[in-house]
Amino acid sequence: MPKPGGRARSVEVREVLNAIFYRERTGCAWDRLPHDLPAAKTVYADFNKWSEDGLWERIKGILVRRGRQAEGRAPQPGATIIDSQSVKTTEKGANVATMRLRK
Repeated sequence: MPKPGGRARSVEVREVLNAIFYRERTGCAWDRLPHDLPAAKTVYADFNKWSEDGLWERIKGILVRRGRQAEGRAPQPGATIIDSQSVKTTEKGANVATMRLRK
């Protein structure tokens, strides 16, 4: 959506989303998007703006909640489990924490 007083969008948001989804699906570089999609510069700018605004995280949260509800579960988990061994390993570095020292 354009800012108030700004110029109107020249590219449909749906087409920008199609380009973003294509890139995520194929893993191609931004400048390798097919020519029938909007310009890479436009798509990249919108993607970055939406990332900075937290849009993708909000969408992910909504989809997770809806998925949980569709499975008959509560929208939010009731508990979280933290694996303390992983935390210890990460703090020391994987090689130091997982390898035995030779004497």
